[in-house]
Amino acid sequence: MKTQRFDKALIQDYNETPEGYLTVTVPITRPGVFPYQRSDGTIQMEAKLPDEIFKESTIRSARSKPVTDDHPNEPVTIDNYNRYAKGLSHTDAAVRNLKLYVSMTITDKALIQKIRDGKREISIGFLSDVVAEKGTYNGDNYEYVQRNLEINHIAIVDQGRAGPEVAIRNDSDAWQIDSNNKGGNGEMPTYKIDGKEYEVDSAVKSHLEVQAAQLETANIKVKDYDGLKGRYDALEIQLNNTKQELKDAKANTFSADELNAKVEARVELLSSAKTLLGDSFDFKGKSEREIKEAVIQKSKPDFKGDGQSDEYVNAFFDFTVGQAKQEGFSSTGSNHMFTGDNGNVSKVQDMKNQRLNMNK
Repeated sequence: MKTQRFDKALIQDYNETPEGYLTVTVPITRPGVFPYQRSDGTIQMEAKLPDEIFKESTIRSARSKPVTDDHPNEPVTIDNYNRYAKGLSHTDAAVRNLKLYVSMTITDKALIQKIRDGKREISIGFLSDVVAEKGTYNGDNYEYVQRNLEINHIAIVDQGRAGPEVAIRNDSDAWQIDSNNKGGNGEMPTYKIDGKEYEVDSAVKSHLEVQAAQLETANIKVKDYDGLKGRYDALEIQLNNTKQELKDAKANTFSADELNAKVEARVELLSSAKTLLGDSFDFKGKSEREIKEAVIQKSKPDFKGDGQSDEYVNAFFDFTVGQAKQEGFSSTGSNHMFTGDNGNVSKVQDMKNQRLNMNK
């Protein structure tokens, strides 16, 4: 659920149109850590970080929004626009010098007079997600971060949250607001370096804060780049793995003709082997070699396939099946088909050589 917030910022170089309106270009917000009051009266420090206020959706939300005299107690909509609107922002919202700028035209006579009299600071009214997230920005600790900002209106106020850096200014006027420059007691503003505060000129402090904000924005962009690079590298590895898997799958995939040949060969093997091994033999899960070795062992119980090449086993199997077909034997016994004499061994060797020649 989004929370309504008011963020304040000097109107720069206001100009009067022939109709008496004021047209200004103004920075309406900047990065920083700001205090916000809870419903119970306590204060919580909330960060408005560069990556949030300078992203495209936030910039877009500053365009064509009503200008108000102070903040209304409700968001400005089409239903109450005539009651609250004293002007309208233009469509040129953009980031410059680590601030969000937009031009606007103020059309209300009473508010124009208030601006001439010194009411010149800006405060945006916006909705945002306030996320519990501790950290430090520009040396200031925060407990929460404002995410997904949507600017609803731009109010002219007496004193803005973001200080006189974000206000209506007329360079011909020699006036200062002491909230962020010199205090009422004439003290110099301070800037914290390595945890220690130093008195500095207000211009120097503003310059240092801008440099720090630029560095923070650069660091955020580096982190974003590193994160994107990591995701890209991971996706590239995944893509390469997928390509290899597809290549392997293609290599292991048979064409229709190859599959038919494999099926026919398997059927022929099972048919030949079943004649010798009988119905009790479990063919399920057996490889071609295991079946062939079982057939050979049926005729020569002391046969060991370990260390023998596939060509040797294939030749021995072919010879055994051939003998069975020729002699009509289907099992071993006193009249088994393979006697182990040198003649039969020689025939097996001949068949092995024939297979090797076929594979050349």
